[in-house]
Amino acid sequence: MKSIKLLFVMFALLFTCGTMQAQFGKRLGKAVENAARNAAIRKAEQKTSEAVSKSIDKITDPDTYKDEDGGTESKSDAKSSKSKETSQNDNDNEVGADDEPVATPQKGVKAAEMAYAKSDFVPGDEIIFEDLLMGEKLGEFPSMWDLKEGNAEVAAVNGENAIHLERATLIMPFMKEKDYLPDVFTLEFDLFIPEYEGLGVLSRYNIDLVDVAGKIPFTIYFYLTDNPVTVRWNWKAGGESSSGQTRNFPFNRDEFNHFSISFNKRAMKAYVNGSRFINIPRCDAPSRFQIYSHQGAAEDKKFIKNVRIAKGAVPLYDRMMTDGKIITYGITFDVGKSTIKPESMGEINRIAKLMQDNPDLKFSVEGHTDSAGSAAMNQTLSDARSKAVVDKLVEAGIPADRFQSAGKGQTSPIADNSTDEGRAKNRRVEFVKI
Repeated sequence: MKSIKLLFVMFALLFTCGTMQAQFGKRLGKAVENAARNAAIRKAEQKTSEAVSKSIDKITDPDTYKDEDGGTESKSDAKSSKSKETSQNDNDNEVGADDEPVATPQKGVKAAEMAYAKSDFVPGDEIIFEDLLMGEKLGEFPSMWDLKEGNAEVAAVNGENAIHLERATLIMPFMKEKDYLPDVFTLEFDLFIPEYEGLGVLSRYNIDLVDVAGKIPFTIYFYLTDNPVTVRWNWKAGGESSSGQTRNFPFNRDEFNHFSISFNKRAMKAYVNGSRFINIPRCDAPSRFQIYSHQGAAEDKKFIKNVRIAKGAVPLYDRMMTDGKIITYGITFDVGKSTIKPESMGEINRIAKLMQDNPDLKFSVEGHTDSAGSAAMNQTLSDARSKAVVDKLVEAGIPADRFQSAGKGQTSPIADNSTDEGRAKNRRVEFVKI
């Protein structure tokens, strides 16, 4: 009898353990299933987070954005590469003796101002096109530009808007007329020169001036991977192509460098950070402007901003004698501030020289804004800018009693504030004879 009871107890225990094991296995399987599902969710969330982060980096932090797409070489890239191969031995063909010695990169506001003060570049006095990228949305194609190939978008660089040029991209100003460059004009813009150490991959900007037939009478290539940057330019005169010239130029790395071109009927000059490095006495006339970003490296950081095209370059004295005042667009400021940009020092020093040569000359210095923003804000801004210009001229040695400072805000427009071109013309400094 005891044996039977013992067997019954053992059977009961085995049954209970089996049931518990089955329940435990079932719960364990459920736990494993939940863990797998949670891991999948976390992985998906991580991928989404990484994608969002990459998109944000692409728009707001170009220093960390890396394009992983490949892309194929464009026709223009192949043609330019062939041009480079046929001109490898031209490195000794330096600029002529009449060109200025190239200054080393200037650090600091005062040093930059001194460099620009020595420049003979004179900006045009009637703006045809200007894009400061104000009000543009990050990640969108810039509204004042046209796209021929590739892709470009507005990005933030050091807190300011710039156009990010992806690889194999060609853009040009969006203009009502196809051929808009007159026989006397100036072109200015800020170009980002990155630091590419050890990449060993050719990266390049092209700055092209195109004629009415679609040919390129003048082009500049910036080879960015060299240190210093290699700059090469070609031009046509009488339809015949030049052999081209090359120079190693010490740009400021990982910064925007100010670039400008002056064309006067047939003479072409170009400047970087106030230093002239191209002086061509005869060049075929261009009719429009474009910029091309070559294939380059995945880490390409190509940006352009503050593009301005202006026509004419009437001497200051002639302007004053004709109109009784000088309207200048050559004195520019940081957006929304009264801080004068270093490249304004050429124009400021020309005003100072005019006043030194004419000791009885006195000016009311008047700052003008467009109608963007409130009238009160624009008045305050123009007051501060007018005073800042007077202070610079006093620093240049002109007595303070020869000036009056008068901010005009948005009260005296000379063009239609409803258009981009009109607003650009209204943002100006006037020197009114008193």
